Amino acid sequence: MNGHLLGLGALIVVGALYPLAFPAYLTIAITVLLFAGWATAWDILGGWNGQVSLGHASFVGLGAYFVALGQSRYGIDPWWSVLLAMLVAAALAYGWGRLTFTLRGPYFTLSTIAFAEIFRMIAINEGWLTGGATGVFIATLPEPFGIDLFSRVTQFYLALAFAVLAIGSVVLISRARFGYQLRAVREDEDSAMAAGIDPASVKLKAFMLSGALTALSGGLHGIVLSFLEPHTLFSLLVSVQIALTAIIGGRGTVWGPATGALVLIGAGEIFRTTFAEANLLIYGFLVLIVVLFLPRGIVGEWSRTLTRRIYAKRAQG
Repeated sequence: MNGHLLGLGALIVVGALYPLAFPAYLTIAITVLLFAGWATAWDILGGWNGQVSLGHASFVGLGAYFVALGQSRYGIDPWWSVLLAMLVAAALAYGWGRLTFTLRGPYFTLSTIAFAEIFRMIAINEGWLTGGATGVFIATLPEPFGIDLFSRVTQFYLALAFAVLAIGSVVLISRARFGYQLRAVREDEDSAMAAGIDPASVKLKAFMLSGALTALSGGLHGIVLSFLEPHTLFSLLVSVQIALTAIIGGRGTVWGPATGALVLIGAGEIFRTTFAEANLLIYGFLVLIVVLFLPRGIVGEWSRTLTRRIYAKRAQG
């Protein structure tokens, strides 16, 4: 617990100084922080609870569209729009979970793809609601206390705050009763039920929290983009990238998703700008290497190796 708190403190300090040291790389840093938060939120359901979702792009898009449409059509300030998006995301996760948590393994994963595709089709075809396939602009936003929400520095600090919130939530969950319940359901639902745990209730709570946190940062993502296009915002690629970030970093670990974001998103951005023609090849090769040689993810394998060394020293002593 103390180590995780120190890690959060270090993240805050480094993040606070980053815009001063690397002002030219704020966009890359914002992307890394957003994916760190998204992957951490996804991991509450997909790692700690073992329910793999490939539909989290729907929550990202939900938050982004609530901010865009709330401001442009109804004059609702973005912070109220984000709170409303979180409530709607939690409600949708509850209803979605009640319908699909009877499914296990790949069948639940397939249901999440279908759910996200429904969101994408609604965003494309229901122009009266979302602006349709042509998308929607976020042209103006209020400036609370004189803060420009379109400023990259402001967006960076908001992304940093979201990443700290997501990771901090997982730190608390990992040591709380709810965290032990999540792991028990992940390992064996029948045994968890025999121990007095309600698997359905645990899954629903994890899904609702995961969805609400993802929608929270979706609003910021919409502001960063300024133009929302449903074909890309709700695409399966976004959901896969979120899940892959957590899996590569290490599912069911506090710092795994953030590590995955730093490695995959950071490396992807560097390769895109430095080796434009070979970007996808190098990115795919990096993913393949990690999957083949680090099956528990980067942080998972590191923790396993460290634990083995500790036990080996104790045995020798």
